[in-house]
Amino acid sequence: MPQDELNAIVSQRLEVTPDLIILRVAPDGWELSRFEAGQFAVLGLPRDAPRHAFSDRVEDYDEPVAGLIRRAYSIASSSVAREYMEFYITMVRSGALTPRLFALEVGDRVWLGPKVTGMFTLADVPPDTHVVMVATGTGLAPYMSMLRTYLRDHVERRFVVLHGARHSWDLGYRSELETMQDLCTNFTYIPQISRPANEHVSWSGNTGYVQDLWTDGALDETWKGHPTPEDTHVFVCGNPHMCEDVMAILFEEKFKEHSRREPGQIHVERYW
Repeated sequence: MPQDELNAIVSQRLEVTPDLIILRVAPDGWELSRFEAGQFAVLGLPRDAPRHAFSDRVEDYDEPVAGLIRRAYSIASSSVAREYMEFYITMVRSGALTPRLFALEVGDRVWLGPKVTGMFTLADVPPDTHVVMVATGTGLAPYMSMLRTYLRDHVERRFVVLHGARHSWDLGYRSELETMQDLCTNFTYIPQISRPANEHVSWSGNTGYVQDLWTDGALDETWKGHPTPEDTHVFVCGNPHMCEDVMAILFEEKFKEHSRREPGQIHVERYW
């Protein structure tokens, strides 16, 4: 397969907001690599691909003229879905690739890297351990892959998603997560918004920053107890400042960051 061939086709494009899309990409004439839920793949487009009308006209980056502009994105689709890969993407209006991805329509071609990689998975989590997933924005993507892959068949394990966003309309996948919560007794979804004053309809849910859900008792009330390093692994994905804040809270409670060499209970993936 030529390295710069646009080898995949957009099979679905869902606009969550003008700055958030869910993009499904299907390989054209080749088979997707097998992957673990939580891993990432690479998307690419040529520099001469059109940019979305809402993007900045002055591009704040320096890219080579030749070849494709490439970026890694966490896969949101289940690892057992073999027909396509799904990505949850936010537009960086002055960026190189996302304004071009936002200009894509169903049927357009894109480059999808054949190699999938990443260690942000459930592989090192003991089967009798519960899982808390903390995310801001599109940091939710790897959790969607994990839940779509494992939730139904792992009823002995409790999962919870703590998802923070500025506004309620930025809570992508909210309907699907609420449906999961209704259907699966081992799953809890707790969304949080930081700018409730901007809501068009009064928001009755949690407000503040997503890390507050761990400290203010919202999670404890739902779970009827507080997670501990002995019974819970915590995944943290999104804004690096949020990741650092959550890790500081967890370190105080004797959680330890996980690595293959030194196992722990905190798994971290920082976006941008």
